[in-house]
Amino acid sequence: MKGEIVSISNSSDPYPNVEAKTGLMRECLEILSRSNCRIQIITKSDLVVRDVDLLKKVPSMVSMTVTTENDDVAKRIEPNAPPPSERMKAMKTLITEGIPTSARIDPIIPFINDDPEKLIRRLASTGVKHVTTSTYKAKPDNWKRLNEALPETAEKLESFYFREGESIAGYRFLSRDLRLGLMKRIGTLTEKNGMKFGTCREGLSYLNTGTCDGSWLMEKTRQSEV
Repeated sequence: MKGEIVSISNSSDPYPNVEAKTGLMRECLEILSRSNCRIQIITKSDLVVRDVDLLKKVPSMVSMTVTTENDDVAKRIEPNAPPPSERMKAMKTLITEGIPTSARIDPIIPFINDDPEKLIRRLASTGVKHVTTSTYKAKPDNWKRLNEALPETAEKLESFYFREGESIAGYRFLSRDLRLGLMKRIGTLTEKNGMKFGTCREGLSYLNTGTCDGSWLMEKTRQSEV
């Protein structure tokens, strides 16, 4: 594990609501902090600030997902996650404490959060230096949830995904032209506000001005400590 990045977690949030009681994530971080590794945390939870003391012990970074700046919209599409306003506060705390923090505006869903100019300005004001983004990919389970949460939006999206879109690795993507337009606009807004931009899982890595997962922030911190 020496010198390697341990990414927690790319498939499920390492800070579920029950973590406040169980402390399992904190126990994991205590073990990892005793090892010569680098820690990358990907989460939607403001609970991560609880563990700043452990994150300071090793090169580390946090990627915080903030899909929208609107708490009401977020409650409909992310009903079990802390509101974006709390996540913004958490990012500010992490940055103040010296923990490099990137923002994940992910996924971008047309008609919901496809014009994140206000969000990007707010992220820049917190001190975030990197934004990662990608578009919503439809598959049966998440499409069902979207239909239940936002039926009118799902109705408008259906043709974009299932008639005009692309099928890639079992998912339905927006057409490449639409994805390119969205990513270029967000990249431009990000750079205009003094941040690096990355997009993952779109086949558009040439748009990146920083590694798509934001891990370059950790390298910068590590170099400054040498």
